[in-house]
Amino acid sequence: MTQHAMDRIAVPRSIGGPAAWRGSDMAQSSDWIEVLNETEIAEIEQATRAFQASGLGFDNISEETYPLPGLGPRLKSILRDVLDGRGFVLLRGFPVDRYTMEQKAIAYLAIGSYLGSFCSQNAAGHLLGHVRDTGADIKKPKTRFYQTNRGLEYHTDSCDIVGLMCLKRSKSGGESRIVSSVSVYNEMMKQRPDLAAQLFHPFPTDRRGEVPEGGNPWFDVPVFNWYAGQLTTIFVGQYIRSAQLNFPEARRLTEAEIEALEFMDKLTNDPALCLEMEFLPGDMQFLHNHQILHSRTDYEDWPEPENKRHLLRLWLAPKEGRPLPDSFAARYGSVTPGSRGGVIVQGTRLHFALDPA
Repeated sequence: MTQHAMDRIAVPRSIGGPAAWRGSDMAQSSDWIEVLNETEIAEIEQATRAFQASGLGFDNISEETYPLPGLGPRLKSILRDVLDGRGFVLLRGFPVDRYTMEQKAIAYLAIGSYLGSFCSQNAAGHLLGHVRDTGADIKKPKTRFYQTNRGLEYHTDSCDIVGLMCLKRSKSGGESRIVSSVSVYNEMMKQRPDLAAQLFHPFPTDRRGEVPEGGNPWFDVPVFNWYAGQLTTIFVGQYIRSAQLNFPEARRLTEAEIEALEFMDKLTNDPALCLEMEFLPGDMQFLHNHQILHSRTDYEDWPEPENKRHLLRLWLAPKEGRPLPDSFAARYGSVTPGSRGGVIVQGTRLHFALDPA
């Protein structure tokens, strides 16, 4: 985007509010940790057993079929904090080891249903995702980084809200790291507004083989988007770079755009801006992708298959979601709140998988 174009859309020099948090400050607070109490845990357990007894399938999980009269209003308050406040929460205290895999999945899906509708997380149509090291080779074009034990660069997922629930921890490493993209933007505008301007350009981004019918193997969307009075960020630097390597027909990045991406990576890793958190079994993390970038450190896993690091993942579309620019439709399929986001290709079959394979 030229300076003239930036002036035309009148992007702010700085953005305030609760979304503009800094990791160094957030690390001194526990306000972002919501701890379940015994009454709420008992309510979850009762609702889970009732749902199992009903004979309904996972696709019927909803606020209506899984009533939480006590916890439900608290989850709605958490949703407001995620969408309109700091953009993230860690829900702690769910005694995950008490339950069968099916019961864990039911409880997690039900809690997620209070925050939004479920989205497909890959071409296979998984509505309940499993984050494990499958031994996949990241050099292969269809491999996604969550299928390995490799660290992840800061990025966003292709949905409004991403949720993770820890079932098993790794032997070492694998810490979650997040950063406010609003604070990254503010710092970039303070230090290098010329590079911030570059990130309002559409960047070709590798779909990693998950190509919708009639689409290209990459999509083009700006990293920074100023729309309806809000900064919305979509960013997967690893896949922007792989699009340059794998698709000669995709637009070539300029030197200034490459420098902007490198500066973005530098700022996301600034200890003053980012926040690291440890996952304990039962922890549920929910992030607003439009204002939170997330990453993970490398990890060493346990040798025994039953002890390996294992997270459940949800991609959620709340009907209360913010307006999105039309450019997001290239990745989200739609920009209509409550029915956007996820990955759909020819042959995708939506389903809930208890087996992480």
